[in-house]
Amino acid sequence: MTLLIISPDYASHLLPLATLGTAWRDRGERVVVATGPSTAAIVESFGFERVDLPLARGSNPGIIRAEDQPEGEDDSLRGFFDATRLGMTETLAYQAGERLTDLMWQPVETARRVLAVVESVRPDAVVVDHLAFSARLALAAGRVPYADVVLGHPTALPVAGEVYGFPPVWPSAFEPGGAQLTDLRELCDRVSASFTREWNAALAVLDPAASPSASAFAEHGDLLLLNYPAELADPARELPRHEFLGSAVRTEPLDPEVEEWLASSDEPFVYVSFGSFLSVRSDVVARVVSALQSLGLRAAIAQGSAALADLGPLPASWLVREFLPQVRLLGAAAAAVTHGGNNSVTEAMTAGVPVVVLPFSTDQFAGAAALQRTGFGVALAPNTATVPELAAALSQALDLPSETAARLDALGESLRSVPGRLRALAAVDAALASPS
Repeated sequence: MTLLIISPDYASHLLPLATLGTAWRDRGERVVVATGPSTAAIVESFGFERVDLPLARGSNPGIIRAEDQPEGEDDSLRGFFDATRLGMTETLAYQAGERLTDLMWQPVETARRVLAVVESVRPDAVVVDHLAFSARLALAAGRVPYADVVLGHPTALPVAGEVYGFPPVWPSAFEPGGAQLTDLRELCDRVSASFTREWNAALAVLDPAASPSASAFAEHGDLLLLNYPAELADPARELPRHEFLGSAVRTEPLDPEVEEWLASSDEPFVYVSFGSFLSVRSDVVARVVSALQSLGLRAAIAQGSAALADLGPLPASWLVREFLPQVRLLGAAAAAVTHGGNNSVTEAMTAGVPVVVLPFSTDQFAGAAALQRTGFGVALAPNTATVPELAAALSQALDLPSETAARLDALGESLRSVPGRLRALAAVDAALASPS
């Protein structure tokens, strides 16, 4: 059997997708990854074959910096970073406006390259990132069955009454104004309609006999794989044929420096990471640093693109590097501070670690609301949270009520006992055995 994984050229997307692919690899089957050149080393580290397939103008091998991006994408990233400093509605509005070039890069040309890869590889099963819209357009046009992996909050696939880019729920720390929300909803509706027209125009070129889509953002694969714990999801949302994977926690290579640091003290520590994009917000990271110091806590900080000088004096006992093995450190941490990205949240839940979440954009708001609702996290607004408020949130996360701590422990045990890669394998096998 041959599994084809189609991923954008972004480490944060490829790592969980490749982790799912290890279930097929470990069963002795062929795994081919179609992605761009920046993440070639990641594909090689998993022992998979790689086919070159750029799906967007940008890329991210691990830490993203605007100056490393091609012309056009650099300005887009700077605009996004600037918008995060203004507020949540401004950020979501900026992202909505960027969406046509962001999600459907050269759709017809890219789709044809995707179909050429499928023809060359001849896979028995195809797994594709939900946000690889041009790739999913190709598979729809080519009538190729595929499993669609949502690497985010389940609301990344809008259902009845929802529109892509407009969070259906907010954490209580955010109080968007009525006029701002109305304007954002109208903008997201316009972008959705425009995106659907572009999808249908490309689909008509690729497959003139195909029926046009009523809503391109609501299109999905034959099987939906949600890289998210069912325990955090809203049971009232009606989804198509799907499987909650829980998480796609990867095995990381041993890092001697990290192991030495972990062995150097028995004191509890907090792991801090704002991911490959949002670590650029060094002002927020610096406030988190101050809050940690005010509580006398030990910390491991993945600084990403944040300038070290912006964080102020740091204790010698802390572990601070551009990049850290997140899975390993979450497995030993007492709590975590995160922007609410899917990898950070699902990996923290797998480790049974409570979080302080500071969401900036997209589905991070819905994810933060779910963590707040279940009691597994404390959500604050990153632009306005003060050092005392951050310190109070950290104290709350570190001292969960016993009933909440027991539920979080049970969730972590469940996610570890049946990892996402095995859930994905079983779901795809079942779909192949019963395609209807």
